[in-house]
Amino acid sequence: MENTTTNSTLKVSKQAANLSGSAILKIAYAVKELIDKGEKIYNLTVGDFDPSQFPIPAELKQEIINAYNENQTNYPPSDGVSELKQSIVNYLKRRAKLDFDSDEIIVSGGARPIIYGAYASIVDPGDTVIYPVPSWNNNHYAYLFQAKSVVIEGKAENHFMPSADDIRPAMQDATLVAVCSPQNPAGTMFSRKGLEDICDLILEENKRRGEDRKPVYLLYDQIYYELTLKGNEHFTPISLRPEMKKYTIFTDGISKSLSATGVRVGWGYGPKEVISKMKAFISHFGAWAPKAEQVAVSRFLANEKAYDSYIEAQRERIYVRSKGLHDGFQQLKSEGFAVDSIEPQGALYLTVKFDLKGKTTSEGKVLAQTEDVTSYILNEAKLAAVPFYAFGTSTDSPWYRISIGTLAVEDIQTIIENLRRSLITLN
Repeated sequence: MENTTTNSTLKVSKQAANLSGSAILKIAYAVKELIDKGEKIYNLTVGDFDPSQFPIPAELKQEIINAYNENQTNYPPSDGVSELKQSIVNYLKRRAKLDFDSDEIIVSGGARPIIYGAYASIVDPGDTVIYPVPSWNNNHYAYLFQAKSVVIEGKAENHFMPSADDIRPAMQDATLVAVCSPQNPAGTMFSRKGLEDICDLILEENKRRGEDRKPVYLLYDQIYYELTLKGNEHFTPISLRPEMKKYTIFTDGISKSLSATGVRVGWGYGPKEVISKMKAFISHFGAWAPKAEQVAVSRFLANEKAYDSYIEAQRERIYVRSKGLHDGFQQLKSEGFAVDSIEPQGALYLTVKFDLKGKTTSEGKVLAQTEDVTSYILNEAKLAAVPFYAFGTSTDSPWYRISIGTLAVEDIQTIIENLRRSLITLN
């Protein structure tokens, strides 16, 4: 008898068939089901902002309206409008102490196309890409470009940041090292020495290669750098080792710093020969930021007083929420509960630990897997958080990301009390 079973993998490319979806979305569906049932859930999963808690700057909103009223609605140049690129040049000099020309800058629809374009411009099939986990989407980009992944499993004692010693064993084979600081998902940052050591390692390797081999590049995602929290300092490869300018591609933009995830204006900057190829890729897949938004952002970046004022307030909003939750987790830990957290340093994330596997609920169910713990915290404490395995770590990891972009300050105590009640019932 003829087999009529349809093999779905035959209908798409091998690459598409083997590309995995988002583990975060699976949690989001479970959250939605509970919310649809009328339950109050504290959904701290997605790295986004509730506009009622974190509105975009009023001046930026008005500039967007102005740009549309001026009919700025036709195609923008594929690499970004010239006014915005010049505003970015001035902004980088003023805020980041980085000196780039406008032809070393590329604008895109958010930061994702910058990362994609960097991989596309640097990585050939079979090339080695080094990246830490937990991290955001490097595993998927490496897969898309058929790279060999060298994955560095982060450690809590290092705040889940990679070190030069972690990278060194694979450096001679590497084409790209991809890192992020402040880091998504951990909310932690490179120390000066930590980043210096990685830069020195890259410079040493490129000196060894000479001109005969493709150099090893550093993809440095600093989309969160304006959200460096008090008591911490952000470093760039170029500020520590100026010669790294030849080898560093930056990812940046307004999505996180200005709560503007839906405005879709990101940018990258780096060596001209790499940026020019990234521009070519983006010109073909059309990942452009809308023209009106580009015009508006160029004007807002030039409004130094309004920009600085907003960033100062944004940092404080994030600090109060992150520190409040961290203090709450530390209180629970001091009471003997199997939880922990790492003091937040930057971005809008807090790393927390639910070391609950093996414990038994009041109904006699054993929390045998990380998914069981995640489900228990969601259903009993009404808290939705993302396990680190969604960011590439082992499924055995007890660590989670909490995103505070939708968190109201007045809800912090309720969340901690909900957790306390749910933890008390475990044996």
